[in-house]
Amino acid sequence: MNKQIEKRVGDNIRRLREAADMTQESLAAQMQLRGCDITRSAVAKIEVGQRHLYPDEIILIKEILGVEYDAVFEL
Repeated sequence: MNKQIEKRVGDNIRRLREAADMTQESLAAQMQLRGCDITRSAVAKIEVGQRHLYPDEIILIKEILGVEYDAVFEL
């Protein structure tokens, strides 16, 4: 996968998470409550483009942050 795209998507997630006044820990906790096995550390790695996103994670992040897919994938 293109590292620049992963970095940009990670930046978008960080920006959206901060706009929702959530910490990495609280986002990970909300995802865990919905059945996703993810840690705060994994969220941090996603935000800096060091870890790939799985489809179920993308869906949950979108739902938890209350945003559209376009906001997550804006390039």
